[in-house]
Amino acid sequence: MLVRLAPRLMSFNAAGLSAEFMVISDKHKYVFVELPRTGSSAISRELREHYDGRNILHKHATYDEFLSSATDRESSYFVFGGLRNPVDDAVSLYFKLVTDHQRKFSRLQHAGWFTRLAYRFRSRQFHFARADKNGFSRFFLKFYRFPYDNWSSLAHARFDRVLRFETLVEDFDAALAQLGIEPVRPLPVGNKTGGRSMAYWEYYNTKAIARARWVFGVYMEKWGYGFPISWKLGEAVPGAVNRLVFRFLNVFRRFYWRRLRPVVYAKIQRDQQRRRALEFVE
Repeated sequence: MLVRLAPRLMSFNAAGLSAEFMVISDKHKYVFVELPRTGSSAISRELREHYDGRNILHKHATYDEFLSSATDRESSYFVFGGLRNPVDDAVSLYFKLVTDHQRKFSRLQHAGWFTRLAYRFRSRQFHFARADKNGFSRFFLKFYRFPYDNWSSLAHARFDRVLRFETLVEDFDAALAQLGIEPVRPLPVGNKTGGRSMAYWEYYNTKAIARARWVFGVYMEKWGYGFPISWKLGEAVPGAVNRLVFRFLNVFRRFYWRRLRPVVYAKIQRDQQRRRALEFVE
């Protein structure tokens, strides 16, 4: 039951069936934590290729997971990770689903039973986005109903540097400067989402804008984001009920992110490895 309900309440990430990893460098003493859809793939690739990074744990592992197995020396490393305006992130997710980005979502139907169960909610989103003809706002109103948060809440406030997706190149260079590393080149942009033709805020209709204020208000206030000027929401300070629901949900979210998510992900990894082994034998 927890596995089935968690995706809806926890913003469970189905970026999915990949063999990518968290990145660490013993030479430069850093660890990079990947939050989904924050430009993390481009940064991870750049760190491995040009800044002595190596793989550790798994892609989108949390900092708590890292600390649970890190040595005292590794625990003192410079730590950085990304953030993204959730108003933009929701649009990005929608178009990844619509375009079946890198076939991540269609491949779920060929995964093992546990993986399909864990990603059931994301699969529902995928099929709805692909079949529905009314666009992003209808998708948003159907699937975004609770005050939003993600597992940046676990540790990002303690990071040495947070990279904003909106200023990713500049923030990455600033992180390298803090580490005393000379940039090899400007950060290449990669893993772009296809299908978008407008600014992200233009995909929201009037009803979706009203819902976005309820869903994203507390998160955006916490991380210093503002709603698009064209929406004319002003500062859009979250109300008392909004904050109360956010805090209530986060009791369960934090438990899931800290205790259950690593177990679920490890099971998914074993499921994938077993299927790959069977395919190799066949």
